[in-house]
Amino acid sequence: MTDDWEARVAAVWATASTLDDQAVLRSIDALVAERPDTDAAAVFESASARDYLVLEAEAEPLYRRAIELGLDDRRLPQSVIQLASTLRNLGRPGEAVALLEDWLLLHPSDDWSGPASAFLALALASAGDDRKAASVALTAIAGYLPAYSNAVRRYAADLLD
Repeated sequence: MTDDWEARVAAVWATASTLDDQAVLRSIDALVAERPDTDAAAVFESASARDYLVLEAEAEPLYRRAIELGLDDRRLPQSVIQLASTLRNLGRPGEAVALLEDWLLLHPSDDWSGPASAFLALALASAGDDRKAASVALTAIAGYLPAYSNAVRRYAADLLD
């Protein structure tokens, strides 16, 4: 049952760009309604649908609830990143910065550190700290450069001096 539900959720997201906004919301909400209101994954999907539709004020408490209920290793980092993005879009970049810095402190090199760093850079820029934002972004991409990665890391650190 869970695998089928997960597949149906994935199918909605795979076609979301071809659907109108209300169809995305109706589809996700119908799937969420199949689960108990204490199902962290369902709450996360509800938050994600609202976030996708730029309904951040509705998404924020749902992300917080999903995290509180306990998400799996796949959805937890997504929820933290998406909550931080939502906070930034709601005009609270300082909260987004704190959330992502805390996440990165605990998960400095997992698969989600790159995306978390990208959203941290955005939040820092929104908070007015452009030099730190540039440093975070450059540090995050340094490992993907075919050459000069050490130099870019060094120059990124120099931006903070």
